[in-house]
Amino acid sequence: MSPTGARGAWKSAKDVRKKKTEHGLDRVKRFLPLALLLAAVALIFGMGWNRYLSLDTLREHGAALEGLVAQHYLLMLGALMLLFALLTASVVPGVVFITVTAGYLFGPWVGGVATAFAATVGALAVYYVGRTALGDSLRRRAAADTGLLNKVCAGVDKNTFWYVLVARLVVTVPFHMINVAAGVMAAPLRPYVIATFIGLLPAHTIYCWIGDSLHDVLVTDPNPDIRSLFAEFFWPLMGVAFLSMLLPLLLKLAQKLRARPRMEAS
Repeated sequence: MSPTGARGAWKSAKDVRKKKTEHGLDRVKRFLPLALLLAAVALIFGMGWNRYLSLDTLREHGAALEGLVAQHYLLMLGALMLLFALLTASVVPGVVFITVTAGYLFGPWVGGVATAFAATVGALAVYYVGRTALGDSLRRRAAADTGLLNKVCAGVDKNTFWYVLVARLVVTVPFHMINVAAGVMAAPLRPYVIATFIGLLPAHTIYCWIGDSLHDVLVTDPNPDIRSLFAEFFWPLMGVAFLSMLLPLLLKLAQKLRARPRMEAS
């Protein structure tokens, strides 16, 4: 073989190896979010941390947690937000008790904003799983399906902000189905994240309000019925539900009013 032919063969082999390496890296990047999510689920259940997601934990360790918050406020707030985001992303049941605990430790306003932000981060992690590892298969499934997944994907694709906002506020669609659908449809991040945070904030504030009220309840009744607590907040919850339905309409009206002068000027 001539030197020129040898150099050509060597270059061709080098290009093949480079393409294989790039393909391998693409596969790693594609499945990394899913692998991290599965690892988080395995860690939570393997360590038995899911057993602490109950009112018993707050009853037994509430005073100790309050002491830690008094000494290390920002550190404890950051740790709670990190835990909340991790639990939200890993789809572990019982996250509502972390929201209640946030209200117990930090009050309804700080707790509500912190948990809504952390839940948005957790939702974003699932979004990336839907956009990367599961994107192709779920996109084909959604295209062939005529059920809820297809409708959610179509709604998110048509108007990301309004669809996600209404679905979060009124809870018309399962939480993580919206996240996966947004990832599958490669929804723009900005409207998706903003709508998720705004949509989650009212309910999280109410749950934290309930958690804040547990200080007095646990003093008089060490074994309260959690259902009775929600019954006490029936009307506030109904108010949130009403505002949840009214807010999208008001925002839509404001958008139309703001767009009208532009149309008249043109």
